[in-house]
Amino acid sequence: MKIGTIASIAALFVVVSFAGFPGGPGAALAQSEHCMRHAAPPPDTATVEPVYTELPGAGKKCWIDKEVYFTYKFDKKPKMGTAILIVQVFEKGGARLTNLSIVGNYDMPSMRGAHPSGDVPFKLNKKGDYLLPVNVVMPGDWEVLLVFSKEGAVVYRGRISFDV
Repeated sequence: MKIGTIASIAALFVVVSFAGFPGGPGAALAQSEHCMRHAAPPPDTATVEPVYTELPGAGKKCWIDKEVYFTYKFDKKPKMGTAILIVQVFEKGGARLTNLSIVGNYDMPSMRGAHPSGDVPFKLNKKGDYLLPVNVVMPGDWEVLLVFSKEGAVVYRGRISFDV
């Protein structure tokens, strides 16, 4: 069979396939593209962005629930280089807690994705402080997203914003 004959048969197949659509094949394709652009994703695949609570200044109590709170501070004022974020978790009565897992993720919100750390687990020191090195590579606005988990379930999300 010649190539021209194969191409003619293929073109005829396309025209016949879309013959039932008002406006012909072009309208059918346009309608299909329109539906793809404007259709909502199926409920089971829709993603919901997690909500992070904007945290108050360093040293203030940040309540996770009615019984547990935490405080945070940097080992020094953040500037170019590495600053250590220190998080301390307490029971309502003031006793130190170390049974949570905390993951931090820092980046520049104005340049999202340019300097992301990815999810980094905090390290627990002997005093019961949770520690995260934050590497500041340029001046500007920065944020640290914190995710607190207990027994694998997320119990709190918070955001620390600061400028260098």
